[in-house]
Amino acid sequence: MRGAEEERAVEQALALVGSRSSGEFRPTGRHHAADRPGAVDRPRSTETASGSPEQSRCSAEPPHCTEPPYSAEPSHLAGDAAAAPRSPDPAPRPGTGDAATGRGRHQHDRRHGHGHGHGPTTSWREARALAARSGRAGLSGRSGQSGPSGRAGRAGAVRAVRLPLGQALGHVLAEPLVALTDLPPFDTSAMDGWVVSGPGPWSIRAAAGARAGVEEATRVEADAGSNRDLGILAGRSVPATLPDGDAVRIATGARIPADANAVIRSEHARVDEATGLLHAKHQVLPGQDIRPRGQECRAGDQLMPAGALVTPAALGLAAAAGYDTLVVVPRPRVDVLVLGDELLTDGLPHDGLIRDALGPMIGPWLRALGAEVSPPQRLGDDAAALRRVLITSDADLVITTGGTAAGPVDHVHPVLAEIGAELLVDGVAVRPGHPMLLARLRKGMELRKGEEFGKGEELEGGEELREGEEVERNEGPYLVGLPGNPLAAVSGLLTLAEPLLRGLAGREPEAPYRAVVRDEVQGHPHDTRLVPVVHRVGSTVDGRPGNGYDRGGAGTGNGAEYVVPLHYSGPAMLRGIAAADGLAVVPPGGVRSGTEVEILDLPWASAMPWTEGCFT
Repeated sequence: MRGAEEERAVEQALALVGSRSSGEFRPTGRHHAADRPGAVDRPRSTETASGSPEQSRCSAEPPHCTEPPYSAEPSHLAGDAAAAPRSPDPAPRPGTGDAATGRGRHQHDRRHGHGHGHGPTTSWREARALAARSGRAGLSGRSGQSGPSGRAGRAGAVRAVRLPLGQALGHVLAEPLVALTDLPPFDTSAMDGWVVSGPGPWSIRAAAGARAGVEEATRVEADAGSNRDLGILAGRSVPATLPDGDAVRIATGARIPADANAVIRSEHARVDEATGLLHAKHQVLPGQDIRPRGQECRAGDQLMPAGALVTPAALGLAAAAGYDTLVVVPRPRVDVLVLGDELLTDGLPHDGLIRDALGPMIGPWLRALGAEVSPPQRLGDDAAALRRVLITSDADLVITTGGTAAGPVDHVHPVLAEIGAELLVDGVAVRPGHPMLLARLRKGMELRKGEEFGKGEELEGGEELREGEEVERNEGPYLVGLPGNPLAAVSGLLTLAEPLLRGLAGREPEAPYRAVVRDEVQGHPHDTRLVPVVHRVGSTVDGRPGNGYDRGGAGTGNGAEYVVPLHYSGPAMLRGIAAADGLAVVPPGGVRSGTEVEILDLPWASAMPWTEGCFT
């Protein structure tokens, strides 16, 4: 029986690289909670699986590039602990039955359950679906009434705000975008050239000529001591009519005079110097190079439905259609709580302390998912501080990092139980990241006067809490508890936070996307596995996808798209995910080369060729 320190060293060594397709399943000797005496869940194997095959070029790399199989999840690292979280009882619907009143049931049992880490987990797909449903339900509970801080409460209908176009990017439309005008609003020229009326040849007229019924239509500039007619310009008034047989210079986007029937491009026309008449080099068709009024839409047409994402192109369309502001769903507001006394915010690791990798990463990642994120709050391993923040947060979502397992300073479960949170997901059958959780907090707490927090304090509206009185609770923020290991936290972000945020923002779930995986990927015996991958496009050799960069590169269209699993995919690692542009959803048991798997796209551009070498 090796000592604990020796076993930890072995686990850390295994975590240095990803996996090779030929690697065998190697137990580490660390038992899952379900394998321990008294566990009620089905037996589970140790947490090992493989990543992507090792390339022959890695043999020339430094020793750290050699490839043991998928690493175990070290129990001594914060986050993905060995204990398997329990699955909650079916979540009670707020406001119905005894679950709403709390009568007849133990509060902890009703909202949080007993014996964390000893029951079956929620499947990965079920957890994502539940998070998406929770987000949609949470959207309908967001109020449009804002206080002095600009932050809104939750009771009432779906919240919608009116924003200037310059601030609406990335939001979701709360109501349809309906054209306020015809597009284009009048007949316009599609080209620089000559606008003509009737058959040719045509007499050339100055746009500013004093013909009856003609308005001032152009400015005249001095050019080498003479006046030069610029014709009809965009944004200028135009001749009321253009008589039959006449032609006038016109610029792209300028309004077409009445009775004109075509525009001749400058390069398709010539002027006879002897007669001063304009001739066309090609046949002139009625309506050519004229954009008729309402060609794109008529006033009242729906241009975009409610729920559509406001993109840069959508902003342009809204402006063209006459909008100055848009009614949108506000971005979900997220508080990020970083837990752990062992974390440093700067400098090199020392004396058992490590750098906080999640604090700098989680906020930008959430913003890329469309959230409004407050600066991270670093609470250490302080249960009381965590409790105070959770019961006072007015965000739509609270993200915690670390503390979701069953260690001596893992306070998330006990604090959620203490404040009566409703657990929706308590552990997911996915590696890495299985200790993740999803809960619904309450706005206000069931506190009695004299407790540590709330003693003598006023409730909302100025009413003071009386002795022995319980606070009426409304729906509060959601909470996603992420494991402390970096890649495990990413798994939690994409499994729970991303679908939840889409729902809170009014966005539809993303359609499943699948791609062929180039290499065999070993899986966990029972759980889904999320593996960092990079997309490639290239030809195939003997039925096997080739290297897209050797054959034209990604995006060249030379062959089908596929994904390559990356090394460094242990739960405590970031090197693999930093090189990735997606996560492959590997079912239990793994997949063979050439198998289609579901891909979770990452919210940034595709990875660069530096992901070759030991990464793949």
